[in-house]
Amino acid sequence: EELKELKEKNKIDTADENIKNNLEWIAPQEKPFNTVDNKWYYVVWRSNEKDNWRIVKFKNINNLEEGKKYNIDKLNDDTLDMYYIKGETNQLLTVYDSKRKLIIPWNNKFENGAFPPLKKWIKSVYRWNLDTQEPDLIIDNDGNVKVNGE
Repeated sequence: EELKELKEKNKIDTADENIKNNLEWIAPQEKPFNTVDNKWYYVVWRSNEKDNWRIVKFKNINNLEEGKKYNIDKLNDDTLDMYYIKGETNQLLTVYDSKRKLIIPWNNKFENGAFPPLKKWIKSVYRWNLDTQEPDLIIDNDGNVKVNGE
C-alpha cells in the first residue's frame, strides 16, 4: 500500500495520458534490474552535492556476471553503473565516487547492511513500460522530471 502511494505521488505531471500511464516511478526495493526486461529506464543522478542533477536513459539489456559492471553515464570522474557486486544477490544501480574510491548503491546500502547512508546521489528512477518510442524527458533545476516541450 505504501509503495502504491509512493508511485502515485511520484508520477510526473504531464498532459500526455500515454506518458502518464506508462512511465512508472521505481523504488529500490522493487529490485528492477534482477532480470533483463529490455525496458528503457531514466535515472536522475549527480556525482556530488554541488553538481546539478542530470537525467540519463538506458535500456536494461545486460545480464551481468558476478563482479562485473556496465557503465551507464560519467560525470567528472564519477560513474553511474549497473553493477553485480560480489556477495550481493542482485544487480545494483550504483554511483562510483572516484575521489573516495567508494561504490554507492542506489538505496545507499548493500543487502548485508554494510554501507551507511552518505548523501543522495540518485534522486529517482523511472521505467518506460511500452515497446513504443520512449518519451523525451528533461529535468528542472531541482531534478524533477518533465516532458520536453511542456
